[in-house]
Amino acid sequence: MSRHRPRPRPASPAGPCPCGLPAAYTDCCARYHQGRSSAPTAEALMRSRYSAFAVLDRGYLLRTWHPDTRPEHLELDPAVRWQRLEILATTGGSPFHTEGTVSFRAHYTERGREGVLEEHSRFVRHAGAWVYLDASGAA
Repeated sequence: MSRHRPRPRPASPAGPCPCGLPAAYTDCCARYHQGRSSAPTAEALMRSRYSAFAVLDRGYLLRTWHPDTRPEHLELDPAVRWQRLEILATTGGSPFHTEGTVSFRAHYTERGREGVLEEHSRFVRHAGAWVYLDASGAA
């Protein structure tokens, strides 16, 4: 039995970035997804990971996950449509820090039902780059 892997959702390069910043996808998160640059802050990494969920970029999500907590497999559900990201709070996470947190609320629809994921995520520098470490539930 073959496993269905979702194909990346095309994001219009000139269209708005899923992360919610006022920039085109190509000038915002696509540069991180494509490896043209690394996220300079924990918040930028959080936004780019949210966008990766929105465009079903499984590879980017795994590459930006700390190796100690990264799952072996990551399945993305193409029925989930990420609608909007709200950053609630950040601590640390600047280009001068080695740790940071981002509390956020991510709005989505799944099979016509609206939902919200609220999380407090921890980020650390690993091999010089920001990576997602882990999270706790409601922010």
